[in-house]
Amino acid sequence: MYRTKTYIAADWDTDKGVVEKLRQWNDSNYWSLSFTDAHDLTQARDTSLYCSVKSSLADRLNASKTFVLIVGAKTKYLTKGSCQYCGFYLSSSQKCFKEYHSVDLRSYIEYECEKALKDGLKIVVIYNYLNVDKSKCPDVLCDVGIHIPAYFKGNDGTYWNYQEIKDAIMK
Repeated sequence: MYRTKTYIAADWDTDKGVVEKLRQWNDSNYWSLSFTDAHDLTQARDTSLYCSVKSSLADRLNASKTFVLIVGAKTKYLTKGSCQYCGFYLSSSQKCFKEYHSVDLRSYIEYECEKALKDGLKIVVIYNYLNVDKSKCPDVLCDVGIHIPAYFKGNDGTYWNYQEIKDAIMK
């Protein structure tokens, strides 16, 4: 498969505002940020098995050339997606109750970051802050890719860091 898409990973509960801003810029005729969102390829419902969701994530990542991670306060410590929190995980035997399903104890974020790195995708890490704070970034990506803040402080307020974000994603 030819890689042409941009994949956005984030804590969708607390950092969705940055994702929505990226999509707003991308969908606008005014802004010149332009990418094809990998999330338009396939959908996986939150009610799906975690392994099914990861399969859907893999399909999207396999079509992507750029991986954008939005880092917020909780990103590094997210556990959603780990099989140990799935109702079909048997902790006593560390196996899946569903036949032929493998066990993966990585969260969705860990899985996405590791796959993006393994696949050699261009990596852009955007911090939902005024500054880059690598202590909040998943360890696997701390020293990889372009790391930039989502905002900057101007003389009369705080602004979106549009130009730096655009340059990081588009170049």
